[in-house]
Amino acid sequence: MCRKVLTIFSVLAVLATGAAAEDSTNRGKDKKDTAVSSSATDQRSSAAISDDPDYAIGPGDVLNVNVWKEPEVSGTVPVRPDGKVSLPLLGDVSAAGVTPTELAATITDRLRRYMTNPRVTVIVTATNSRRIYLIGEVVRPGAIPMLPKMTVLQALSSAGGFSQFANAKKMYVLRSENGKQIKIPFNYKDAISGHSPEQNIALKPGDTIVVP
Repeated sequence: MCRKVLTIFSVLAVLATGAAAEDSTNRGKDKKDTAVSSSATDQRSSAAISDDPDYAIGPGDVLNVNVWKEPEVSGTVPVRPDGKVSLPLLGDVSAAGVTPTELAATITDRLRRYMTNPRVTVIVTATNSRRIYLIGEVVRPGAIPMLPKMTVLQALSSAGGFSQFANAKKMYVLRSENGKQIKIPFNYKDAISGHSPEQNIALKPGDTIVVP
């Protein structure tokens, strides 16, 4: 009898250990999947900006400044909160509010004091100045990079969709305009069915999508 009891406890212990290991593996997989999804979103954002000639650089963005055949004055630099970047030879250069092409032209002009015919390219490698936020009943709440012309539905897809408790009919977008916060209602079911496509508005940097 004692041997049978010990055998049963041994089997239960093995099963419990296996379940715990599987749960730990699944949690690790979920974290990895989230990290991969975030990385993929950042890559899509940078790629989209490369195709957007009107993208205005902002504080928090990260830039790759490349001067052809001049590695000592090339490199990756962050845009500081004051909107400037620090570059070898040139010191502080204003970057916020201009496009990568315009900034490259400015750097090229200033480098002519030190070298002949400089060739400069500027690429935005991280779009930290253009982010939107998702809070409430979504799978992955938090900040995400805002792609050019991103809509509410596109942002929701980046967040992995809704949780089981979401009220998709009572969603709204919080936006700051002229120092005031406005609330823009959004009914997911109407927008996705095509009954109210006008609700699927283009987002602006700093918008917050709330899913109650």
